[in-house]
Amino acid sequence: MTTTEPVTALGARQTGPTPPAWEEAREVTLPRRRAGYTTAVTIGGEQFYLTANAAADGTLGEVFIQWGKHGSGTAGLMDLYANALSMALRHRVPLADLVRSGLGLRFAPAGRTDDPDIPRAHSVADYVARRLAIDWLPRTDRAGLGVLTRSERLRQAEPRLTALASHR
Repeated sequence: MTTTEPVTALGARQTGPTPPAWEEAREVTLPRRRAGYTTAVTIGGEQFYLTANAAADGTLGEVFIQWGKHGSGTAGLMDLYANALSMALRHRVPLADLVRSGLGLRFAPAGRTDDPDIPRAHSVADYVARRLAIDWLPRTDRAGLGVLTRSERLRQAEPRLTALASHR
């Protein structure tokens, strides 16, 4: 098919304008040596490792998640999720949008974590979204997503707690 009009995966012509995001979706090249960190966390009794590396401009550039035995279904699914996040980041999808898509997802394992900033998680994806938001997004963006650290939640609740205590 020789046309300059956008087509869908099935070959049908798209109607309407092409979204501007596609016109600007150029892959960000990451430096050979990256600054980053690895977080070890236990969620519902299961051990996970989240590695987050920076792009050259200091923003989040790539994500790796390790869970379960290499070659297992759970490890493969986490690799797939981490690769999708990394690809989206390299194509300049805003981290806040990626965080929003992971918040509240529910699947096992879930429950208590050993991370003081995120005491409970609905799933690994929920934890990853919250941890990446805390580590890589400004507080104002995180507040809009409802993702605050324990100390930020306590500071936010302090005036209400003081008011309740004074009424006793």
